[in-house]
Amino acid sequence: MRNLAALLSALALHAADPGIAVTSPLSPPAWALLERQLLAEASAACERFGAKYLDSRGYLLHTPRWGTLDGPDDAIETFHNWTLLYALGGSDSVLSIYRKALEGHLQQYKELRTTKTKLAEDGAYYKEFITQSDWFHTGEGMRAFMFLGLADPHDERLRARMKRFAGFYMNEDPEAPNYDPVHKIIKSIWTGSKGPMLHKATTYDWVGDPTPGSFHLLHGPKGRGKLVNLNSVYDKMLAHCAEYLDSVGDHPLNLASTGLAMNAYMLTGEKKYKDWVLEYVGAWKQRTDANGGNIPTNIGLNGQPGGEYGGRWYKGTYGWNFTIYDGEIDQIAHRNTVEAGSWPGFGNAYLLSKGDPGFINTLRKQIDNLYAQKKIVDGKVMLPSMYGDPQGYKYTGREEWYHWTTNLHIPRLTEIYLWSMDRKDLERVPAEDWIGFLEGKDPAFPERALRKDLEFVRKNIEEMEEDPTTPDTRLADYLMGMNPAATDALSKLTLGSYLTGNIWTLHARVRYFDPARRRPGLPENVAALVEKFDAESTTLTLVNLSQTAYKEVVVQAGAYAEHTFGEVTWGGKTAAVNGPSVTVRLSPGAGGQLRLTVRRYTNEATLRLPWDARVQ
Repeated sequence: MRNLAALLSALALHAADPGIAVTSPLSPPAWALLERQLLAEASAACERFGAKYLDSRGYLLHTPRWGTLDGPDDAIETFHNWTLLYALGGSDSVLSIYRKALEGHLQQYKELRTTKTKLAEDGAYYKEFITQSDWFHTGEGMRAFMFLGLADPHDERLRARMKRFAGFYMNEDPEAPNYDPVHKIIKSIWTGSKGPMLHKATTYDWVGDPTPGSFHLLHGPKGRGKLVNLNSVYDKMLAHCAEYLDSVGDHPLNLASTGLAMNAYMLTGEKKYKDWVLEYVGAWKQRTDANGGNIPTNIGLNGQPGGEYGGRWYKGTYGWNFTIYDGEIDQIAHRNTVEAGSWPGFGNAYLLSKGDPGFINTLRKQIDNLYAQKKIVDGKVMLPSMYGDPQGYKYTGREEWYHWTTNLHIPRLTEIYLWSMDRKDLERVPAEDWIGFLEGKDPAFPERALRKDLEFVRKNIEEMEEDPTTPDTRLADYLMGMNPAATDALSKLTLGSYLTGNIWTLHARVRYFDPARRRPGLPENVAALVEKFDAESTTLTLVNLSQTAYKEVVVQAGAYAEHTFGEVTWGGKTAAVNGPSVTVRLSPGAGGQLRLTVRRYTNEATLRLPWDARVQ
């Protein structure tokens, strides 16, 4: 009976898709040719990268170390957008190489051993997850993994891992009691498969062991330009993290962990994962709103903002007042990461709540608070980036905004606008580049962006070919700068999506699937350009570059089918859709513009493929 119900559901869904035919010939636009070239060149470049820098086991050819400066998160972050490239329409090899790299990485760093810190004395990974780290680094390293469901939601190993990893933050594993369900907090900035760190960290926890050899230390003053004997500057590396020791209590970076439960929900449909995300982010929302709209950077074990610091909500490692002396580069550093986890976490809750505007209101209020303190210096608008005692993290004197910079938070403002689609949110966002294109003010942007990414691929392959390093002179972060997978222009232009920062969820207007090959991404020889969208519609052009073959492409409303198409208009015709996707049949050499009306955030987010049965 269950199989019959699934079949009937799938048939009903397919029947609801009216299917449309685009038959008018269209000479291939330059942007369409460039898109297809970029997908092909980036895919081929990834194959060359994998052949050079992975061994037969999938081990990255470098010198593994523990630590946040050049440790396990950096090694796998080298492949941070490969699953996205595949989901956009990259070659099958991109996904297979990433999988090889992931399995090799987990084993390679499981074999690592440290003596100065207990965190990796038996390996960096336990139960295939980092033992303990902060989500600034864990989130960076998990970007490709978080998008693996976009590439292959039927991967049973992915499902098992995502459920297990989410369970580490839902108290489903007695060895990892990271979450306090009473106070609705994650207990430490250091968490993982071995639970929360409920004491001060050590500099060895952050830096790892001494390592013999000379390397390009990207976190040091010499950077890529010179080999440096690591042990000769090891004390300097420890000095880099000398003030990074406070660990107890919740931090907005932990909001990035919601990506695990959100993916588990979209893979399985199990409601408990969605409920946890909304509970945890909801608690952060309540505390932030009660704090005048400023996101606290410490929630004590008592559940109160600043609970570990006598009520000073702005304290904590990576907090509002984290002005420290970096002994590695010998200068004062201001390292407030409040946006890095809060925007992704609140965005996840916004998506799973079917667009509850309260989550966006909280982020908007935080930005408003910063703009309320703006100064005009030499004709430039400047905003504060820090709060607390301006003398630095060690001090508890006067409390005030300080360290004004020209960072106007445009990327985060852009995210708020794209989520809300409220034109008022666009007032602080310059109508330049991609936003300028969407506003009809920069028609040359698509070609310019695609050519820029093609040049990115060429330069990275050139650097790879001329790379003078060997595995014994490379640390985990060295190869990140040569990753040739270019996805920025493709994700903006084909999906209408915007990815910023180093912790991602794919918020997009549309996504594409190839029904002939039963995989995500644009079919071969098909190009797409999202030209315009607003709160109620999306306008895009599809082109079949093949002059001899028909092509079918499924266009989905949202990255996770969270939206509903109302109707589609093309070539003077209109058809009702009233569903999460529509199939477009393109004649050889044909192309045309589609205008799709959209009801946003009407559906439960899912990673199921359009032809999968819509039942669990």
